[in-house]
Amino acid sequence: MCTNFKHPKATDGTVCVGRTMEFPDVIPWELAVLARDHAGASGSSAKGKTWKATHGVVGMSAFANPQWFGDGMNDAGLSAHVLYMPDHATYCPEKNDGSDIGILEGIAFVLGTCATVEEAKAALATCNFVDYQPKEIPVGLPLHLIVHDKDSCAVVEFHPDGMVISDNPVQVATNAPYLDWHLTNVANYLSLTPDNPKPVEIGGTTFAPSGQGQGFRGLPADENSPSRFIRLLANVRFAQQPKDRKETEMDAVRILHGFDLIPGTVIEDTPAGPMPLLTTWSTVSNLTAHRYLYNTMSDPLWYAIDLTTTDFSTSRSVPFVTSGEFTPLSV
Repeated sequence: MCTNFKHPKATDGTVCVGRTMEFPDVIPWELAVLARDHAGASGSSAKGKTWKATHGVVGMSAFANPQWFGDGMNDAGLSAHVLYMPDHATYCPEKNDGSDIGILEGIAFVLGTCATVEEAKAALATCNFVDYQPKEIPVGLPLHLIVHDKDSCAVVEFHPDGMVISDNPVQVATNAPYLDWHLTNVANYLSLTPDNPKPVEIGGTTFAPSGQGQGFRGLPADENSPSRFIRLLANVRFAQQPKDRKETEMDAVRILHGFDLIPGTVIEDTPAGPMPLLTTWSTVSNLTAHRYLYNTMSDPLWYAIDLTTTDFSTSRSVPFVTSGEFTPLSV
């Protein structure tokens, strides 16, 4: 389970992309920096894909490996995100021709080498995504890849008949099934509105809404992927246009926290037995101000990384900076 969206552009041109990560607590995540001249090499096959980066990358890496990203953005204002796709990710057989790559390596490749969604689509078309699961990862990795720049969004899915790269007109994403199904499902919710219905008179009695918000009656509230897609799209579609960077980042954070999971409310079967899904971390990629914000499940605070001042001369993985507490206040 994950959510991903682009917030409506601010008056000053600010564009932010938000994302949550819902998963059992079985993968150690850290912040990672990938050097601007990183020499990438996939471990997916005997002759995996290699590349030379031209952009610095900041994001969330697994098992302290700065090439295994679950989420990130680069210094050109491009962001990329892998989201869970159970039973909807059919990877390809190995070719051993220099095109093989694993899904956890895809973000390092695309963000290291591309500046726009169009460049990313062309670069990803040269990849053969195989079922590469590093021995450190204790669960399967059926995922799809979402890429955003300030203007557009593309979704990379792995269908039984091959990789499909699609433009995403609504610029929101959750999980299975495939994007075309979600877009068809949108037609079932066209009556949603932020406005209350008008009073209705029946048999001489007037019936009026008992409070605000009835225009969203019928908005699905469960945590299933199709329901979260519609709920997320409604939040984004009706979000008020912010005026500047701060308002855009704050509104993205508000939307993200509406999808936080309370531990115990969603249980997933794993090889280690039933485990609660947790919103382990959330991020905001400010694609125009080149800021990467994150929040973790153990800390109420948000932290911001300025990519314009980040040292991209070396690759590294570092633990989350965290206070773990609420900010004390004397009154």
